[in-house]
Amino acid sequence: MKKWKRLSTEILNQNPWTSFRKDRFRMSDGKEGDYYYLHTDGCVLAIPIRDDGRIIMHREYRYLFDRESTEFPAGGVKQGGQSVDEALEAELAEEAGVRARHKELVHRIGSANGVYDEYLHVYIVWGLEEDKREHDATEDFELVSLTFDEVDEAMTNGEIWDGFSLAAWTVSRVRVKELIDRL
Repeated sequence: MKKWKRLSTEILNQNPWTSFRKDRFRMSDGKEGDYYYLHTDGCVLAIPIRDDGRIIMHREYRYLFDRESTEFPAGGVKQGGQSVDEALEAELAEEAGVRARHKELVHRIGSANGVYDEYLHVYIVWGLEEDKREHDATEDFELVSLTFDEVDEAMTNGEIWDGFSLAAWTVSRVRVKELIDRL
């Protein structure tokens, strides 16, 4: 398949986390069109493993679905220069109350590759130490710690329905199990 050529980009709307954009493009056969999408600087997700082998997640109300969701700590890379590492550190502190001595990048997932130009950076982290920070004012959640089997069951039975968490677990679960077995 041949690549399309971007002719122009217009920012239609912007907030601190995303911008809604319209690109004008040309295909290899000369046809032109418009492509509308959301742009971000990326996002991070951590699967934090405690020294006892339990996995830290949190339960949070999700406004758009009007229901509670159990998820791994995750969040966006702030526009304007925040690095992926800085975003990972901030999300771990804000959403799990920890910092990690060890981290392993497991995968970079295209979040919704027809709608976003965003990569989700999936990490497994361990060697955790306390590091509590204030979380966003619109976030209200409770921490939970689950065994590997409890996470697996919740993913399978639909109790965990968050797309990022499901995708991250799919690409990480074998490695998570290896790390837990070594603890």
